[in-house]
Amino acid sequence: MNENIQAIAARIVDLRDILGLSAQEVAQRSGVPLEEYQAYERGEKDFSFSHLFNIASTLGVDISDLLTGESPKLRGYILTRNGKGLAFERRKAYKYQHLAYNFKDKKAEPFIVTVEDDGVTTGKTAHSHEGQEFDYVLEGHMKIVLSGNEVFLGPGDSLYYDSALPHAMYAIEGDARFIAVVIK
Repeated sequence: MNENIQAIAARIVDLRDILGLSAQEVAQRSGVPLEEYQAYERGEKDFSFSHLFNIASTLGVDISDLLTGESPKLRGYILTRNGKGLAFERRKAYKYQHLAYNFKDKKAEPFIVTVEDDGVTTGKTAHSHEGQEFDYVLEGHMKIVLSGNEVFLGPGDSLYYDSALPHAMYAIEGDARFIAVVIK
C-alpha cells in the first residue's frame, strides 16, 4: 500500500492507543466490521471516506488530523483557491478535494468530489456516516443509490439527506463533479 495509507493507519493506531481503546471498540463505534478495521490499521486496505470520517469522529479528531497529521488551525475564515483544496482519493472511482481542511472546529466538511465514469452503474458498496449531507452537481450526470432508491442528478440539481442512510454514487455518460457538504 502507499505511504499515505500507511501514515493514516499509524495515526489511527496511535490515537486509539492514547485513548486506551481496543480495535474492537473503535470498529464497533465507527460502524466498521472488525476485520476491515484491522486491515485499515495494518495499512493493508484503503479507507472509504465514510469509514475514515466515522473513525475520526470516534477518536474525537478532525478528519484532517488523520489525513495530514496536523490539526486544523485557522479561525475566522479560510480561502481555498481553485484546485487548491486538500486532494485525496479514498476509492478508485472517487477523487476528493477538501475545501476547508485547515479550519478549526468545523460544523461541516465541504468537498468537491469527482466520480469517474468507470462504466459501472450498479453494485458499489454503499457507505454511511453520521450527520447529514448536501450534494450539488456542478458537471456531468450521476446516479445516487440512497437506501436502495435511485436518484438521478444533472448540473444544478441537488440532494440533501440523512447520511446514515447507505449511499453510493455513480457517474453516468462521463465523469461527474459535485460539491458535497457533510454536516456533523
